Amino acid sequence: MDKNRVKGAVKEASGSIKEVAGKLTGNDRLRAEGAAEKVEGKIQTKIGKVTDAVKNALR
Repeated sequence: MDKNRVKGAVKEASGSIKEVAGKLTGNDRLRAEGAAEKVEGKIQTKIGKVTDAVKNALR
């Protein structure tokens, strides 16, 4: 498993927590930061999946 997949999953989870905290407290900035971090995490996870697929294809 590529390290980007793990880091991406952690970023997604962290972003989700920030987003929910922002919604609960009414803090739009925190909610937006959480949403952005969640998207970053999804992208990083997909990069990790592609990397794994390329490595497996070259074996």
